[in-house]
Amino acid sequence: MIPTDTIEKLEHTWSSISSLCATLDEKQWKTPTLCPGWTVQDNLSHMIGTERFLHGLPSSTVKAGPREYVKNAIGAANENEVEERRSKSGADVLAEWNELVSTRLAALKGGDDEYFAKEMMTPTGPGTLADFLHIRVMDCWVHEQDIRVALGLPGNDDSPSAHLSVDRLLRTLPIVVGKRAATPEGETVVLNVMGPVTRTIIIAVSNGRASVVSTRPPHVLAEVSMDSNTFMALACGRISGANAHSRVLISGDNTIGSAVVDNFNMMI
Repeated sequence: MIPTDTIEKLEHTWSSISSLCATLDEKQWKTPTLCPGWTVQDNLSHMIGTERFLHGLPSSTVKAGPREYVKNAIGAANENEVEERRSKSGADVLAEWNELVSTRLAALKGGDDEYFAKEMMTPTGPGTLADFLHIRVMDCWVHEQDIRVALGLPGNDDSPSAHLSVDRLLRTLPIVVGKRAATPEGETVVLNVMGPVTRTIIIAVSNGRASVVSTRPPHVLAEVSMDSNTFMALACGRISGANAHSRVLISGDNTIGSAVVDNFNMMI
C-alpha cells in the first residue's frame, strides 16, 4: 500500500525546514543545539545523509573521529555524514538539502506498492521502506525542533508530524513506567500531555507487566503532566529529568512520578 499520509507529512516537514533555514545567517547555522555535539547545520547534514541512503546514493567516505555521544553503528554513520559537511557554509548545505528533497519527493510520489513494500533494516529493526518513512517523519520533525529551540524560533509544533512523533514515542511509555520507574504491581500511572499536542495515557501494572489501559481506575499512584514540547525533549534525550522538573507537574506518589520523569529518554 502506498503510504500517502506519511508522504504528505514528510513533504510538510521538509518544506517547513527549508523555509526556516532559508532565513538563517552563518552564525545561526553554527549555533549549538540540544542534539549532542551538533550545530544547526549538523542537524540538516544528518537529514541529508539519511535521505541519500534511502535514495540509494553513496554514503560519505569521510570517517569522523570518536565522539563520546556516538553510541552505535547508526550513530557512527550519521557522524560521518555530518563531518563531511562541517567545513561547508550553511547556505551550501541548504542548497544540497533542497535539491535532494525535491528528488526524494518525486521518487516517493511516483512509487508503487512494490517500492514501499521493499524489505530493509530500519532504526527499530527489520521492516519495509514504508516503515522507515514513518520513522523519518518523526526524525525530521524532531531535528526541525532542535533547530528551532536552539535559535529561539518556535513553530510547527502542532502539525500532523508533531502528533505522529508524540504517538510513536508514547508506545515506549509502558517500559518507562514499568521497568525503569519500577511502578509496583497493581498500581497505575497517568501521563497527561497538555499541548500543543494533547494526549492522556493510562499505564497499569498487572502480572508483572505494564501496559496501556483505556479506563482510569479510582486510585492512581502517580500522575505526571507536561506540555508536548517538554515530552518530546525528554523522550528524545534533549533534556534530562533533573533539568525538566520545573516544567513537569507531579501529583500523587512523588517518588514514582519523579522516577518516570528521570527515566524518560526513549531514544536508542
